[in-house]
Amino acid sequence: MSFFQAYREKFKLILIDAIILAIAPIFALLLRFEGSLPVAELTTVQDCMPWILLISLAIFYFYGMYHRIWHYARLRDLVALIGAVTLSQALVFTIAVMKGNSMPSSIAILTWIFTLGGIGTSRLMFKVNIDLVTESKGDRNNVLIVGAGDAGAMLVRELEQNATATTNIIGFVDDDEKKRNGRLAGFPILGTVNELPQVVKANKVDEIVIAIPSADGDTIRHIDGKCRQTGAKVSIMPGIYEMVSNEVGMGEMREIRLEDLLRRKPIHLDFAKITNYIAGKTVLITGAGGSIGSEIARQISRVGAKEIILLGRGENSIYEIHQELKRKFPEQAYHTVIANITDKERMAKVFKLFHPQVVFHAAAHKHVPLMEIQPDEAIRNNVFGTQNVAELADKNHAEIFVLISTDKAVNPTSVMGATKRTAELVLQEINQRSNTKFVTVRFGNVLGSRGSVVPLFEKQIAAGGPVTVTDKEMTRFFMTIPEAVQLVLQAGSQAEGGEVFLFDMGKPVKIKDMAEDLIRLHGLTPDKDIKIVYTGLRPGEKLYEELLTSEEGTTSTKHKKIFKAQIQPLDENDLQQSLQILKDTNDKQVILKTLKHMIPTYKSKQLES
Repeated sequence: MSFFQAYREKFKLILIDAIILAIAPIFALLLRFEGSLPVAELTTVQDCMPWILLISLAIFYFYGMYHRIWHYARLRDLVALIGAVTLSQALVFTIAVMKGNSMPSSIAILTWIFTLGGIGTSRLMFKVNIDLVTESKGDRNNVLIVGAGDAGAMLVRELEQNATATTNIIGFVDDDEKKRNGRLAGFPILGTVNELPQVVKANKVDEIVIAIPSADGDTIRHIDGKCRQTGAKVSIMPGIYEMVSNEVGMGEMREIRLEDLLRRKPIHLDFAKITNYIAGKTVLITGAGGSIGSEIARQISRVGAKEIILLGRGENSIYEIHQELKRKFPEQAYHTVIANITDKERMAKVFKLFHPQVVFHAAAHKHVPLMEIQPDEAIRNNVFGTQNVAELADKNHAEIFVLISTDKAVNPTSVMGATKRTAELVLQEINQRSNTKFVTVRFGNVLGSRGSVVPLFEKQIAAGGPVTVTDKEMTRFFMTIPEAVQLVLQAGSQAEGGEVFLFDMGKPVKIKDMAEDLIRLHGLTPDKDIKIVYTGLRPGEKLYEELLTSEEGTTSTKHKKIFKAQIQPLDENDLQQSLQILKDTNDKQVILKTLKHMIPTYKSKQLES
């Protein structure tokens, strides 16, 4: 709305109010004197009219009666209207009495009633008129909301307050039997989720919105299945982690994504409490351009760190995350560092320059088949790069060092997994002789991370297939990126030194089921529109992942979703000798045999051949 349009609307309301204020006393006199207008009382009203209008309109103005958007009027607006009319009429009556203008009190009461009714009706008609204009702008989509709770009620308000929206809310469905045949925000609850197809057909629903942000994956999967039977467009409000971590508003709707179908029940974290150890500190994030490193940077930017050092080997990824963070968190201090964690001299300069107090070490080579081909590079980066950063953290008196590890480090069948397990052993050895608290966090696959299976499936579906799956029985643990990082921060807050924290990853998910879900989310049918081809295990892969070895047990922590593995460190002399061998050789077989010596549960097909 332009400047002149806005003032034209205000002037229209002022003119309407002036007319109502002028005629309300006349109607009061007519009613009080049974249709006649006594000359004395009418003369009094005429004499008082100028300051009746002046006082009343002034009070209305200061009450914000001409600044409110009446199309979105709610109870608080009605209360304000009653207050403004009551105050203005009381003040007018008091002044009239003080000026010696006698007027029966019944006239004052009737005038108040007519004024309130007239102005209230004018505002209602103003709202109805806009609704009719909006409705006439074009066809409106019939919308059905799944979830008659707080989120559903909030969504109704969002849709109603959008004057440009072309939505017609039909009502709700909800599985709570107590809500059946009830109403929420003025709209009926028409049935349960299982009755969705019938409700959609009976009410000619065009779009279904799932408004249950706390729902787990099984619930979303069930609802999505029912929605797909209807042929209606389906959208969803964001989940709890999106709203907490990415500052997404509840009213922002989007299409259903794979992570919605894999959601677990939300984990409730006291974010301020678990990040106390970061506030006011200098924080170094290695691998800051990667999926986990960049999300750590996003989340701790809300904490109030003294400064955050974004370190990575790829200049483009560091540039991109730095630009994003500066835009979102302009008050936070950042430093960008392009460096290789295996370069001792360069990393020593970084530590000397910034003196980080908290280190999140997310830099790693993680592609299993690539590391099988070049184990010397995996050793150099994952083992000695970690050792290099950890020893510098110790030397420079960092307070906490958090290593991001993987479930592939448990009973490893790949070089990548074995090198991450070796990095865990290195950290435990340094922790025994350091005042820095060194901890490791282990979790499984992260949805949406670089190199994960989902982006590959997306590309294959976009190309018309086929989608390639290793094995029908292959399973993996999955987490979302924000979920994983919040648990990393929680583990860091519990660090005492030497722990290996494990996360409750929920139930493992079949990769085949994920592929089928993703195909359906694109509106296609698995093995009809898009073929699924099984390719067999790649080098270093296994059918299922584990979070613990058979020798390891767990103990609980302050958080029910986080556990500590009970791990025996390797003999220090043995560890140092093995590391020296790995440092001195590029021979693939020597590397594999040394890893096998350090990690007896390591099984490599390359070593057996």
